[in-house]
Amino acid sequence: MTLSFRHFLLALAVVAIWGSNFVVIRWGLNAFPPLLFAALRFTLATVPAIFLLPRPKVGWGNLAAYGALVGVGQFSLLYLAMGSRISPGLASLVIQTQVFFTLLLAMRTSGERVQPFQWLALLMAACGIGVIASHTDGSTTVLGLAMVLLAALCWASGNVVGKRAVGVNMLAYVVWSSAVAAPVLLALSFAIEGPARIGEAFSHATLGAWGAVVWQAGANTLFGYGAWSWLLSRHPAATVVPMALLVPVFGMSCSALLLGEGLPLWKLAAAALVISGLAINLLWPRLRAAWRLRSA
Repeated sequence: MTLSFRHFLLALAVVAIWGSNFVVIRWGLNAFPPLLFAALRFTLATVPAIFLLPRPKVGWGNLAAYGALVGVGQFSLLYLAMGSRISPGLASLVIQTQVFFTLLLAMRTSGERVQPFQWLALLMAACGIGVIASHTDGSTTVLGLAMVLLAALCWASGNVVGKRAVGVNMLAYVVWSSAVAAPVLLALSFAIEGPARIGEAFSHATLGAWGAVVWQAGANTLFGYGAWSWLLSRHPAATVVPMALLVPVFGMSCSALLLGEGLPLWKLAAAALVISGLAINLLWPRLRAAWRLRSA
């Protein structure tokens, strides 16, 4: 089953927003400290949408766990890393390792066995991360790389929690879990970044900086997750999910075009290894099934 042209364009719009969003994050971090920026994102993702969408029929524990892992864990670490420790293009690539963390967590929690093609995919992605680690410089540090990998682990853990919310409106799920993340992030911002830095950020924030916040909440969170969930509800996951392979492509190309991030050969090689690993993991079962069907 393939996507219709209109649904393909919708999926392409989502991955383009998710990929280019790393540039928007970089712009936002020029005005707001990382934890405050994350708090503003999830506050705006909560209000006013929470008054329009009924609470999904899952327990508060599930919502709190998802909000803590994805909202607080993933995005606080990602924003802190992108503040000065990793370039936006590489961040968009490394965060996709959440696919492999999700695979390993599923193996641990449900007893799933990792197949040979998945070990190959993991090895290729690990080699790509190794290439990045061996070329850290002023724009990307080992600490920044480790923080984004930990953010990917938080995202993967959130995926495991989210899978338990069966049959719910995922947009409402994201909005209500954002209501858990926002106050925690704001408290962390006050405790770590301090009232003085927060006040200075608010007093100097430009219209473009607030636009970055609105984009984070509206385009990236509400539209992105809403449209993606809508597509997944109408098509098999194997048809929709491979489109996500384009996220780091958009991320790295937009960072190069809009921020002047260099694309040396080692960075392209790392991207090729990670994206190839992702592609093998996502596409190999589908290709194998098609081959068996043709051979039958």
